[in-house]
Amino acid sequence: MLNRRILRIKAFKVLYSSILSEKSTLSEAEGQLDLSCEATRDLYIFMLGIVSPLTSIAREKIESAKRKFNPTEEERNPNMKFVSNRLSVLLDNDPDFMKLFKKKKFSWEQYDIFLKKVYSSLSSKDYFSDYMNDSEDSLARDCRLFVRIFEEEFVDSPELETILEDMSIYWNDDLAYALTYVCRTLDSLAKGESWSLMPLYQSDMLKKAGMDSDKLFVHKLLRSSYAGYGKYSEMVMELVSNWDKERIVSTDMVLIVMGMAEILNFPEIPVKVSINEYVEISKFYGTPKSRIFVNGLLDRLVAKMNEDGLINKSGKGLK
Repeated sequence: MLNRRILRIKAFKVLYSSILSEKSTLSEAEGQLDLSCEATRDLYIFMLGIVSPLTSIAREKIESAKRKFNPTEEERNPNMKFVSNRLSVLLDNDPDFMKLFKKKKFSWEQYDIFLKKVYSSLSSKDYFSDYMNDSEDSLARDCRLFVRIFEEEFVDSPELETILEDMSIYWNDDLAYALTYVCRTLDSLAKGESWSLMPLYQSDMLKKAGMDSDKLFVHKLLRSSYAGYGKYSEMVMELVSNWDKERIVSTDMVLIVMGMAEILNFPEIPVKVSINEYVEISKFYGTPKSRIFVNGLLDRLVAKMNEDGLINKSGKGLK
């Protein structure tokens, strides 16, 4: 599930927090890293579990309309396609999914106001109207609808962001990534495949011969960055002017240190790949000028480390 980009981000957040606290041990940092990684898969499970509660909200609205003193013809004979969707039934009757959802003590019951707002929003959309009037009645069609719901109703939702922040400190920034895998799951279910809990790390999902473990990668990255932070940060400071020193924000320093740690401790990863990864991360976790600053400093540091014979890459095109 987790690719190396998001693993680098998680290691960055843990290292940044550890450096700021000045009290966190390496063992504690690694524990936080494991919790953060597992939390992304938990978020995937939590969001997939919204299918049935959202369906129930629609059913409750229909039943409430029927109980009116003088319901309209449409309220007396509602379109039941959405409330009868096969995806909700499938997940509700999947023992593995339901057991895990309950084991995590997840529930959408207390967020009924949010669910009602989501249903009201999607009910007004053309894609929902097209679904309700579509003659195709199948699990595949239901799954395609929910893919649209996940893509359009949850990203950039302030209400959902607040819910997730209250539930887990590790879910910040992970929603889009988790929803990507929710949609992939729906694509699989639409093809008749059974639900199963995916491996936590992408290397375990792909199972390619000779592929290095992503879990070992991210732990080695955190350990080498943590252990070498003092040395690497000194190398950075030696290379910049007094004016530049004042410009180095803490996030930039952590990213540069991690870039150095990766370049020096992972002989199989090309230098350009490492630099590009931390430059990309700086766009989201640094200042507007961090991208240029991180890129420029890492380039200069690589040149200096090459001169000193510190970089040892194995394989064609890795330097």
